[in-house]
Amino acid sequence: MSSNKRHVVIVGGGFGGLTAARALANAADIAVTLIDRENYHLFQPLLYQVAMAGLSPAEIATPIRSVLSSAKNVKVLLGQVTTIDIHARTLTIAGDVHTDEQQLSFDTLILAAGAKTSYFGHDEWEKNAPGMKSIEDAIEVRRRVLTAFESAERTEDLALRAKLLTFVVVGGGPTGVELAGAVAELARRVLTQDFRAAHTDMARVVLVEGGPRLLATLDPQSSEAARAQLVELGVEVKLNTKVVGIDERGVQTAEGDLAAGTCVWAAGVSATPLARTLGAELDRSGRVLVMEDCSVPGAADVFVIGDMAAFVEQGKTLPGVSPVAMQQARYVAQLILDQTAPEQRIAFRYTDKGNMATIGRSRAVAEAGKLRMRGFIAWMAWLFVHIWYLIGFRNRVVVMFTWAWSYIFYRRGARLITHSWSETRDSLLSSTPPPAQP
Repeated sequence: MSSNKRHVVIVGGGFGGLTAARALANAADIAVTLIDRENYHLFQPLLYQVAMAGLSPAEIATPIRSVLSSAKNVKVLLGQVTTIDIHARTLTIAGDVHTDEQQLSFDTLILAAGAKTSYFGHDEWEKNAPGMKSIEDAIEVRRRVLTAFESAERTEDLALRAKLLTFVVVGGGPTGVELAGAVAELARRVLTQDFRAAHTDMARVVLVEGGPRLLATLDPQSSEAARAQLVELGVEVKLNTKVVGIDERGVQTAEGDLAAGTCVWAAGVSATPLARTLGAELDRSGRVLVMEDCSVPGAADVFVIGDMAAFVEQGKTLPGVSPVAMQQARYVAQLILDQTAPEQRIAFRYTDKGNMATIGRSRAVAEAGKLRMRGFIAWMAWLFVHIWYLIGFRNRVVVMFTWAWSYIFYRRGARLITHSWSETRDSLLSSTPPPAQP
């Protein structure tokens, strides 16, 4: 990097990191380095569509380099940042099979490394209940769901078939609601003509939520509308139900056990462990308690945004959603462009443009200010917003065509059973071929 340019390092190529990089693109006096452990930007709100065979991974992900190819002052590095020294203004990128560990210096740092699935101290549950934070997670969920239907078709044991056709989703937030509705639609609408013995329309889908209502960040009326629409799809909604265990038998709750062939965890997230290397104060979820300008206390040129940041506004911590990350990214980028002194910075203020969640085909809930929508209108609003924010024109066209095809014909072309990343990795390490697909 040129010594006469300010070096801004961005960690993370998600909504926050990519928005910041684009805002700083082609600034004459700034050199930007964006580091991410993946080479693509992932549109996480549509991960559940990959898990339910509605979309293929490439339709919701775009190579970061192609997004930033016209930004001549932006350099992209593929790597895992392991530690940060905010006083020395350096960070460490882990080595790999081809390169050694690398240290990188910065003048300004933007941390937007996102979050990981949290099992609230029960990491042993992950084996039997994968989360939904990555493409690998979505493909694994898809594999488990489709394999359950295939196994149900083969077995003559009615009790085993009933278990295999029971799907439990833990967590009543947007991801859990969307997943539960999508599983019900997959079983009752998409697969009914494909199986002879399994009777997929008899599948049992259970959504378990520990709180008193679904979609707790929405108005109670919207929460109830979401619950009612799920019930219409045949989903069993269990509220005020605390999960106490998950194993190969299914899910154990304080109210009783749920024998299930497939469980999916959508109940919680925590900040990436990278936050702990800053030496800053963290909240219970591992997020950095940032100042009103998104900076780390005592380090005015180190900013934390998105899921990694615990930003308190009017007594409430902002939610870990993409609009928050993107607005924080634009705010921080403007501070950097203007070289605003710390004492002159105006506090970040979040503009809430609304919340929405889809439940299924023509079913959704949406809020924008005092406006409340549900059903088909809310679903169309959800569809428009998500396609609009997809990165890349090709992605928008492909997703729109795929959804139109699925809507009219109830067909899904991404019903592929592939091996999970963990299985592929283990087979490569052991130099043995992966097990044959059924």
